[in-house]
Amino acid sequence: MKIIVTDFDNKEHQLDAIEGWRVMEIIRDHGLPIKAECGGACCCATCHVYVEDEWLDKIPVARDDELDMLDEAVDVEDSSRLSCQLIMSAALDGLRVKLAPTG
Repeated sequence: MKIIVTDFDNKEHQLDAIEGWRVMEIIRDHGLPIKAECGGACCCATCHVYVEDEWLDKIPVARDDELDMLDEAVDVEDSSRLSCQLIMSAALDGLRVKLAPTG
C-alpha cells in the first residue's frame, strides 16, 4: 500500500504504508516535516493535512473531537483533516494528501 504526500515545497513523496497505521505515523516515520505533537491523541492540530478532492468521499467522516481540533488549525479548508485520525486500509491505498501549515 502507498500514500502520496506533497510537502511544503510541492514535492511529491510516495510512501509505503502499513495497514492499521495512522497516516500521521506513516508521514512522520518517513521523515517528512509533520509535527504530530500529541502523538495521535487528537489533542492538537499539528498533523493537519489537506486531502485531495478525489479522496474526500473515500475517507471516514471526521468526528466532533477532530472538528474541534481543526478549529485551532491554521488555514483550514474543506479538505482539511488531522492525519492522526485517518487509519490506513486497503480502501485508502493511493491516498493523496498535502502537508498543511502548522503555525
